[in-house]
Amino acid sequence: METITLPLKYKDTPIYCWYVAPPVIKGLVVLVHGFGEHSGRYFTDVVPALLKVNMAVIGYDNFGHGQTEGKRGDCPSYGDLMGLLDMVIAKGKSVVPGTPVFLYGHSMGGNLVLNYGIRTKTPLKGIVASSPYLKLAFQPPKWKMILGKAIMGIFPHITMSSGLDPEGISRIPEEVEHYKQDPLGHDMVSPMFAFPVIAAGQWAIENASKLKTKTLLLHGTGDKIIDYRGTQDFHNNASVTSLELFEGGYHELHKDLCSKEVLQKISHWLKLKTIIRHSGD
Repeated sequence: METITLPLKYKDTPIYCWYVAPPVIKGLVVLVHGFGEHSGRYFTDVVPALLKVNMAVIGYDNFGHGQTEGKRGDCPSYGDLMGLLDMVIAKGKSVVPGTPVFLYGHSMGGNLVLNYGIRTKTPLKGIVASSPYLKLAFQPPKWKMILGKAIMGIFPHITMSSGLDPEGISRIPEEVEHYKQDPLGHDMVSPMFAFPVIAAGQWAIENASKLKTKTLLLHGTGDKIIDYRGTQDFHNNASVTSLELFEGGYHELHKDLCSKEVLQKISHWLKLKTIIRHSGD
């Protein structure tokens, strides 16, 4: 699997962006990682599964994450998160022009791809949202929420610990340990990153009926980080979504006990979408 690093800069920020492709390309997947992690964590499971169904993949490390420059856990604004995703999509289209485009987002990435699908008119073949960050499954300490909102207008880019418990990542202890030991991971977050994403999650649920792109939603009922009921609410309000719930599944379904089934369902869904690309959905 040859990975090509692509030059990308958003305003003044150099963005780590990469591309990988199978011998025969039937679609392009734009991969958007979750909060506190990075796109490199998908090379052991998700990316190989996508390549097997002839999907080229373009991924990137978001603001404040992975190998992208900038303060850890901070971003310019939610609008810039949307703007960067739009730029990566455009970069992907320039690499493989004329290819059907899919978005794949996990957790925070799920929040972004769903909001992008609702808010923009960019033609997309499909969206996959894994454990999308629409509603938190835990309540952050009240003092932290009060403090964060108070300083939002004064020091929006100051960072503090997110309070995320790594034990909720997976039911597989080795995966939790890998997450903890990853030198590119972090648990820092700024008010500018946290509160707009939370607000955008609720907005997406309320405006799900505006989504026009076929979408596959996946969530584990044992997710202790993001509430699967928020994903259910989104599905109930939408008309173009399919929902797959995994009983007892933790947050990172692609690294959980049910990972094989999860990746098979995603691969099958994408395969069907490329087969029927000329005859409609």
